[in-house]
Amino acid sequence: MLGTGPGDPGPRPRPRPGRTPVPRELQEVVFVDGVRTPFGKAGEKGMYAQTRADDLVVKCVRELLRRHPELPKERVEEVAIAATTQIGDQGLTLGRLTGLLSGLPKSTPGYSIDRMCAGAMTAVTNVSSSIGVGAIDVAVAGGVEHMGRHPMGEGVDPNPRIVAERLVDESALVMGRTAENLHDRFPELTKERCDAFAVGSQRKLAAAYEAGHVQPDLVPVATRHVEKGWGLATVDEPPRPGTTLEELATLRTPFRPHGNVTAGNAAGLNDGATACLLASQAAADELGLPVRMRLVSYAFVGVEPEVMGIGPVPATEKALAKAGLTIEDIGLFELNEAFAVQVLSFLDHFGIADDDERVNPWGGAIATGHPLASSGVRLMTQLARHFEAHPEVRYGLTAMCIGIGMGGAVIWENPQHADYGKDA
Repeated sequence: MLGTGPGDPGPRPRPRPGRTPVPRELQEVVFVDGVRTPFGKAGEKGMYAQTRADDLVVKCVRELLRRHPELPKERVEEVAIAATTQIGDQGLTLGRLTGLLSGLPKSTPGYSIDRMCAGAMTAVTNVSSSIGVGAIDVAVAGGVEHMGRHPMGEGVDPNPRIVAERLVDESALVMGRTAENLHDRFPELTKERCDAFAVGSQRKLAAAYEAGHVQPDLVPVATRHVEKGWGLATVDEPPRPGTTLEELATLRTPFRPHGNVTAGNAAGLNDGATACLLASQAAADELGLPVRMRLVSYAFVGVEPEVMGIGPVPATEKALAKAGLTIEDIGLFELNEAFAVQVLSFLDHFGIADDDERVNPWGGAIATGHPLASSGVRLMTQLARHFEAHPEVRYGLTAMCIGIGMGGAVIWENPQHADYGKDA
């Protein structure tokens, strides 16, 4: 008899009759479309001071659905929404509530994500993985941050052992101080270089607005302000067009006396939201959805928290290795400008000039703003626009540093390129 001998594990289960499961092939994941609200300045005087955070991201999701009537709402199978400070109107499983408030069926599930600045980027890679293995076919991913209502770090209680046991230096918990640490590590990344990069970011964004490049992806938002009354947000509030090197040289360095990081060469405190549609290639073909990019590979890595700005470097190296590519294969870069020094450390590592025209062609977060968890999708939406204008470019990169010492990178392929999909 089975299961009666010494050391025998016991009765074995009898095989059940029925069909043998058929392994599913991995699916190609495509970026269909992305939108964002105009980004605002955080605080009582900002244009979103009286606007709820969840309403900002709901506005983005509704706009995606409006722009794509070919997509039946019931075909959206997941909603992943990121926020760094998940309390108040950014809490309570924001992805699920966003789906309900956006008019998606009650059968559409959702969840929230926190990977600090890379929240929306992680929302994209999470749902892309689900699509890739065939668990779902269509999803919404995005992020929101209302730093006016919920300043970074509000309500948190970091375990004191992380500093007491010297797991990290105290400076690791203040992003501006980590940027100053990066200056220390790479003294060739001078304040003058950072200020020049910041001026370039402002200039490029102003030129992009003048040419009408930015506006198509902005979702107008009705606003109410205590002093200004009702209004309509249609453009970003943070940009300072016409900024000069002379002006930046006079700004104080709040994170260190006689330091290098200022309000002029770093992203500010901002409010805003983003959202995008992702699908399997098969679902996009079936539904007639546009394909603006194909996901090639992605990577997240940890680095020393004290110099978190270096995170995009090893993340990009890992993503390139996974894809079998080199940095020379990347023809367009959308790098989040949390701090100028952080972007310059990336460019120096890969031998790219500070003013390389492939990098942030429409400027970056220093000019546009950086509402933390929302920014990853802004990078992707802009890269998709760049691909349309540059069919000669096959691959592009979106990358960003992440608080507490991490980096993230996602590589995309341009469907306009003559070799699109070959050797995929």
